[in-house]
Amino acid sequence: MGSVSNNSGASGRPRAGLLSRFRRDARGSVAIEFSMLILPFALLTFAILESCISFAGKQVLANAADDVARQFRTGQLRAPATPQEKEELKEEIVAQICGRLEIIVTKGCPGLKIDLRHFDSFPEAAKLGFTISSGEISLTDNGKTDSKGFDIDPGPTMSKNMLRIFYEWPVITDFMSKYMAKLNGGKTLHFATMTWQNEPY
Repeated sequence: MGSVSNNSGASGRPRAGLLSRFRRDARGSVAIEFSMLILPFALLTFAILESCISFAGKQVLANAADDVARQFRTGQLRAPATPQEKEELKEEIVAQICGRLEIIVTKGCPGLKIDLRHFDSFPEAAKLGFTISSGEISLTDNGKTDSKGFDIDPGPTMSKNMLRIFYEWPVITDFMSKYMAKLNGGKTLHFATMTWQNEPY
């Protein structure tokens, strides 16, 4: 009976020692903790970077709108007299805006849309707006769908004008797209506008 008791005690001590050593062994803890933290840390890092780049894109768009508006206001750019001049003016505006955006967007600025109008008064310009419906941008005039669509139609000297620039900005970080993306293709809208009266050039 005594030998049975000793064997039981002897067999119990190794088990206790094994569990104790397992609790003290921390050689794999760093790897486990790293694998648990790396994914949320990486997602947070990408989200911060994307938000910063997106904000920079908005600032570039706003600066481009201000620069183009100034050129019209001072007469450096003027209302076209023929359909050919209108097309050339549109290409010039797109080239100026896209030239700035291309440092942070795809070459050719896919998703860039421009609307430039002239008005008899500022209250008339204030009636224009836009909506996002079914993932698409729609222009409105006094709350109704604007049949003109996106157009380049600046006015002559002393006229009131409004420039609106739209850019469909892609959202890369997947978990942010459901919060930011309002347009088709997982994109969000960047928008800049300027309203002014041309000088007497």
